[in-house]
This record gives sequence, structure tokens and C-alpha cells, in this order.
Amino acid sequence: MYALYIANKNYSSWSLRPWVLMRELGIPFEERMVPFTGMSNWESFRDFSPTGKVPCLKDGNTVVWESLGIAEYLAERHDGVWPKDAQARAWARCAAAEMHSGFGTLRGRCPMNCGIRVRLDEMPDALKQDIARIGELWNEGLTRFGGPFLAGKAFTAVDAFFAPVAFRIQSYGLVLDDASMAYVKRLLALPAMQSWYEAGLAETFREPGHEAEAKETGTWLEDLRAKPAA
Repeated sequence: MYALYIANKNYSSWSLRPWVLMRELGIPFEERMVPFTGMSNWESFRDFSPTGKVPCLKDGNTVVWESLGIAEYLAERHDGVWPKDAQARAWARCAAAEMHSGFGTLRGRCPMNCGIRVRLDEMPDALKQDIARIGELWNEGLTRFGGPFLAGKAFTAVDAFFAPVAFRIQSYGLVLDDASMAYVKRLLALPAMQSWYEAGLAETFREPGHEAEAKETGTWLEDLRAKPAA
């Protein structure tokens, strides 16, 4: 069985991608969660990941790191990771790769923290541009391939790559066009996304670096997470 190494569900957007993909497609795996530990992350994660980062997939003696590499590895072994239609598949791969390597302002200004609700202090132009491009991409996919998911009727890897954006939109009160917001609701309603969210809220561990990043973005309106142990 595959072993998927991830970090805290409240924080780890990169871990979410292969996790939600495998859960939604019914690909069995053993979850191995290793919490973030600040400066010592690299050392502890190097025990299982060559980059000292998550996610990391192990399949026997094969080690696959990076979420995009994991998606492609799974696609060689399981149906449904990418769309069957060639045009939809090409579009989905490009959109997933754009998400994988881009949208740096969104990542920096709105770090994933599933359990909080924040009012942003400001909306710099670069963040507006990232949000606008995401809306443009989503509308293109939904329109071209008919929805309800980005590349057609079925949830595929491209949806998994944008799943963390859905949590960011929820946490930071970001607003997109109606079609995009409806797509966010569909993502958040998926059984795998609900399971991840509930587990993230139940976590009592707090990593100071991730907490500080989120507190720099704006005013915290709510913290829905379970309280840390005294």
C-alpha cells in the first residue's frame, strides 16, 4: 500500500493536494502525518523526504516527492487522475502546473489556515491579480468542459491542485465571481474536503511560524480550532 507523508491538516496546503486526490478517487493509502516543527522541519522531514518537505509518497522502495510528481506517478497506475479527453487533459495539466508554480502573492498574503476567519487589512494589486487569474482559469475550465469540475464531470488532479485555494477563500473572505464561488462551495462540500477540514479543526498543535504569518495578514474574526492543551 502507498504511504503518504503529510504535515498538519490545518496548515499544509501542499499535503492536501495528493491526499484529497487519492481520497476522492478511492486510491488506498496509509496516512503518515508528521507535524511542522519550525526550524527543525527540514531535519525531521529528511527522514522520509529527500527535499525535507511534504508531501512525499512511498510505494515500496520508490520515493515520489512534490505534489505534481505524485499526481503523475499515480496517473500511470490509476484511471481518473487526469481527464480522458485529450484537450481537457492538456488544459488540466497546464492549469495544475500554473497553480503549482504561481500565485505567490496569494500564498504569501493568505497562508492556509483552515480554522481561522480573517478580514484582510489590505488588498494589494498583486493579490487582486492572482485572484482575478484564478477566476479566469476556473471560468475557462467550467465553460469549456461543462463542469461541475474544472475539466468536466469528474473530480481530477486539477481540482485537487486548487483545493487549498478553496480553503483560503473561506478563511480570508475572498470574493470571486458567482461561477467561481459556486465551484468553491462544491469543493468544500466534497467528502474528502470535509474530512480534511474536520481533522484540521480538531488539531490542537500550533506552529508559531504559521500562526505569525496568518496574524500579519489582517484582523482575526474567529478561531474555530480546538483549543490547545493547557
